[in-house]
Amino acid sequence: MLAPVMAARVGRDIVTQPPLPLPKRGGKAKKGHRTPRPKSSESSQLSTAPSPRVEVRRSSRRTRTVTAYRERDTIVVLIPQRMSKADEQTFVRDMVQKVLAREARASAPRGDEALASRAHELAATYLAPALGWMPEPIAVCWVTNQQQRWGSCTPSTGLIRLSHRLQPMPVWVVDYVLLHELAHLVEPTHSERFWGLVSRYPSAEKAKGYLEGYLAGQGREAEVSDVD
Repeated sequence: MLAPVMAARVGRDIVTQPPLPLPKRGGKAKKGHRTPRPKSSESSQLSTAPSPRVEVRRSSRRTRTVTAYRERDTIVVLIPQRMSKADEQTFVRDMVQKVLAREARASAPRGDEALASRAHELAATYLAPALGWMPEPIAVCWVTNQQQRWGSCTPSTGLIRLSHRLQPMPVWVVDYVLLHELAHLVEPTHSERFWGLVSRYPSAEKAKGYLEGYLAGQGREAEVSDVD
């Protein structure tokens, strides 16, 4: 099982549109304003979740690019000062879709079924080629009662559990913990062979550093405990 081993906050995720062939138009517009939330027909295209708050900021220094990023509960879209209202509606909608799509790809699997599917993908990609067979857990689930460990595995039953505290973390950190527990289906202890399997995950060291940094920020040290 993996003892708490997350860290400095990841940098702002920015989506930028390639340079735009904008016509030269005069007229001034406010540097920042909030657009109405998309109508129901539009929001269904963006996400099944409630429509996000969107803030449009015009800039005289920006001439041919549109950029969007998340700022707390708001998606900020930066557009050229001279962009027309018609173009604004089109590009803002498209950029909000791109931000939401990127967030969906980057987030950890929320449900147990999605988590089990991710475990299968990781085992097939990183463990099966080295072993010649596929480690298959009997079940993989999120749990809320693991406050001291990020994850745990019981090789005798094939059950893998991940702490719900991992859910807000980057998906590559969750993948590392998941692969760590999958490797315990092969090697119950933290042997040299075990770490050899875990190291097949390209972001293993980066993820360990992230988790260690998170604990250091809480004044705690990382510990590695054997599997139950």
